[in-house]
Amino acid sequence: MKINCFFKSHATHFMMVWILVISIFAAPLSASAEAVDKTSLNWIQGSNQPLPVGDIAQVTINEDYVFLNGADIKTYIREYGQIPSDLEIGAVFPIDEDAYWIAYFEYVDSGHISDDEKTKIDADKLLDSFKAGTEETNKEVAEHSRLYVDGWDIEPTYNESLRSLTWSLLLHNYKGEKIINYHVRVLTRTGYLSVILASDPEHLAADRATLERDILPNLVINPGKTYEDFDPAVDKKSSMGLTGLILGGAGLAVAKKAGLFGLLAVLIKKFWFVLFLPFVWLFNRLRGKGKNKQQEDPAEEANQADGADHSSHPSDPQQEAAEDSKFKSKFELEEENKKPPTSL
Repeated sequence: MKINCFFKSHATHFMMVWILVISIFAAPLSASAEAVDKTSLNWIQGSNQPLPVGDIAQVTINEDYVFLNGADIKTYIREYGQIPSDLEIGAVFPIDEDAYWIAYFEYVDSGHISDDEKTKIDADKLLDSFKAGTEETNKEVAEHSRLYVDGWDIEPTYNESLRSLTWSLLLHNYKGEKIINYHVRVLTRTGYLSVILASDPEHLAADRATLERDILPNLVINPGKTYEDFDPAVDKKSSMGLTGLILGGAGLAVAKKAGLFGLLAVLIKKFWFVLFLPFVWLFNRLRGKGKNKQQEDPAEEANQADGADHSSHPSDPQQEAAEDSKFKSKFELEEENKKPPTSL
């Protein structure tokens, strides 16, 4: 597939930029260029075909998006030095070279969750719990792993017709860099499907509109596994309600006492998207150039792909410096314009 060939042929450039990003955020890197170079992920470009999201749902995407299944997104996460939650069942990426958001899907077989609390969600108490929990958790983790809750970006909202719960928290890390977690939980017969959008504060509204326009309406729970298919005679029922679902699986009082360790572990584990989003931006930029070059000279592109297999040979220092400068300028420009930094 063309996407696979392009990804492999530019592995050296990706790793160069990845190392640059790591140096900016002072985070460890355990994946090697060699490991990434050997990766063959099945990037599926949309053509209005339904794609399986685990065995719980299907998503239909058009040619503007690509999809990775659960196994591939876990592999992708591991190869960049992070640990998947093992709940991942797929992810959608935009092809647009100027877009750098990610929507990924996770499924939790928690047992059937009742929506009886749909009219009793107390956003203020939930926010207090998040803040208290992060304060306690920050005492137990290194400074560079600390997160701070600023408030709601979007207060928790339940859509009864879709059986979906939506909310968005605004946080920042120890450097003051802003982080946004936009969550959608779709209740099912035996648990819930999570749709998590990774974006940045500046583009979140537009990216959320894209998600709500192109992805969520085309995400369909499989027959026999919907919320309405719940059978109390045979199906397990969760003791967790909507409030507990927002708090990451803990009840309100328990979450305060325990410090939301489960939630913060998830947030920190997903914190790699702070590093990953600029990488996606570069991936799309390079892929866009690769497409243009392929149209001009397919034979030359094949030669370049072959040359990528010998990436251990020294490259042109001036060219590498130019690539570095081009990528750095994006962050420098954001700083000069006082734009929020790329974040989760």
